[in-house]
Amino acid sequence: MAKPGSTGTSRTANGGTVQNAAGVTLYTTQWCGYCRSLKRRLDEAGLPYREVDIEASPEFGEAIERVTGGFRTVPTAEVCGTYLVNPSLEEIVQALERCPSYS
Repeated sequence: MAKPGSTGTSRTANGGTVQNAAGVTLYTTQWCGYCRSLKRRLDEAGLPYREVDIEASPEFGEAIERVTGGFRTVPTAEVCGTYLVNPSLEEIVQALERCPSYS
């Protein structure tokens, strides 16, 4: 299993996969409406991401708790090592623009 913060294969809007060079990881749950909305917006924008369901992989939920002051807030995005709690698409894009590995 991948470690929190690792890069890997990401899903895209058309169901394909790409190497997640920018390091975008989206921590979600199945029941979260905000998560579904953000994933849809990322897909529409053509931005690849790696999705981690923190209920299916509880070790990731524990990592989220450490960066949010004890909460398992979803969606939480990790972009190039920076955590964004309940981010907008625009906040993710801005974080990507600051990321040296984003091309």
